[in-house]
Amino acid sequence: MIKHTITELIRQAIRAAQGQGDLSSFTLPKIPLEHPKQAEHGDYATPICLQLANLARMAPIELANVVVKYLPETNYLSEIEIAHPGYINFTLDDAWLAQQVETILAAREDYGNIDIGYGKKVQVEYGSANPTGPLHVGFGRNLVLGDSLANVLEAAGYDVQREYYVNDTGSQMRLFNETLYARYAQALGQAAEIPEGGYPGQYVVEWSQEIAEEEGAKYLNMPHSEAVTAIGKMGLAKVVDCIKGDVELLGVHYDHWYSEQSLYDDGYFAKIMAILRQAGHVAEREGAVWFTATESGGDKDEVIVRSDGEPGYFASDIAYHYNKFVERGFDWVIDVWGADHQGHVPRMKAMMRALGLDPERLTLIIYQLVTLKRGGEVVRLSKRTGDIITLREVIEDVGPDAVRFFLLARAADSQMDFDLDLAVEQSAENPVYYVQYGHARIASILGYSKERVPDFSGGDVSLLRHPAELALIRQMLLLPEVVEQAAENLAPHHLTYYAQDLAAAFHSFYKECRVVSSDPADSELNKARLKLVSAAKIVLAKTLRLMGMTAPERM
Repeated sequence: MIKHTITELIRQAIRAAQGQGDLSSFTLPKIPLEHPKQAEHGDYATPICLQLANLARMAPIELANVVVKYLPETNYLSEIEIAHPGYINFTLDDAWLAQQVETILAAREDYGNIDIGYGKKVQVEYGSANPTGPLHVGFGRNLVLGDSLANVLEAAGYDVQREYYVNDTGSQMRLFNETLYARYAQALGQAAEIPEGGYPGQYVVEWSQEIAEEEGAKYLNMPHSEAVTAIGKMGLAKVVDCIKGDVELLGVHYDHWYSEQSLYDDGYFAKIMAILRQAGHVAEREGAVWFTATESGGDKDEVIVRSDGEPGYFASDIAYHYNKFVERGFDWVIDVWGADHQGHVPRMKAMMRALGLDPERLTLIIYQLVTLKRGGEVVRLSKRTGDIITLREVIEDVGPDAVRFFLLARAADSQMDFDLDLAVEQSAENPVYYVQYGHARIASILGYSKERVPDFSGGDVSLLRHPAELALIRQMLLLPEVVEQAAENLAPHHLTYYAQDLAAAFHSFYKECRVVSSDPADSELNKARLKLVSAAKIVLAKTLRLMGMTAPERM
């Protein structure tokens, strides 16, 4: 990565100056390197001399002159400039830039991959909605954020497992099962009331009718608890099938679906209770068993066994994470949770300490709510059922690629508006259309060129000197940096901005430079530009894949 190469060059120059006595001895911090806001200031700039001025006992501008004195000549920098009050600006060499087209073509689909993960075993757990109905559109943000992050981490050299946690036990499931049974009885003409706090959605009515048609009235003749349990199992299967269909529509594929009930069936709950008791992390009061989270840094104690003897909600979290870290051996676990879980973060860290695990190995990403808008107005209910707006409904309305892009387009901790009208607009105003049209346009150019320039493998990229050509290459070279930034900060939304900048650079190049000219004098330039276009296709397609989107050949 050229950014790291320049950073190391600066480090070596400072050390060389220290070795020659032109600078005093001091420990070097991390050297910052940024992109100047104004192009005339070069491709990269470092404020390191402003930061080191006190340590070096020099004015920043004087220190910058010393550092530049010890910077060796390179084939990749054409200009090094000192700017007040002490910045050092670096401009990449045009000839070196042109040669990077060959580097991208050689790397192909691997271009943009980096290795900061070193094979570290990481699990990203995302989605994980209660299996009590179809996925609400709000959960789409969870899915897109987690899945794109998993893609980025893989590209950054991590060994990633994607997991969906199926909350198939507990009070919400009991309510769902009771509701489903009541609707089943109603479907067979029996008087039945859904329980207080149950699920009134139309989808429950439809599923219960299906069960009545498939199974008949046999559950009406069973003891109530047995019937509810049996129907609940069928309902769970329908919900999970529905969720699997929804995530597949969105292009999300999991490595593992993990059942909460299995934590109890396989003895993990009993195991963690024994560990916590032995370590003195539980207390009994008010007829319940409490995890003393406050003793491990939590903000309040949590019930892990209720007064009725049933495990509390947090008991599953402890057992599940014990399974992840101790039994399955993940080095790092990332949980993607909704805004309503913000208050759970301290207790999760306390849980890690109580289990003897480093809290830094668990990262919780909390994402904010999504507001759907159409015609400038907030959309609150499904136009089809008058009920919740499901993720499937939105996918069918605007397409999976638009759903993924728009739900990824803001940082997780920012609330966001999803403009349904803009998502289907076929214009440059729609960022999804704008980016994907760039890829389709490239495919069209390459298709057009097949008969006119059947072989451009021998093209000389040193002919790429036009400012628009070089601007496009500059954008292409940023992909590894964007992957690094997204992986280090767990912020895949940076991909959406990069995709738009890359598409803009390509559209500008296309406007200013004819790729396949009929003038015989341009035959060699045609080949060079077709190489550039091919490289741009690789980079744009890779960016789209990291976001989980398709790279269309035509639109």
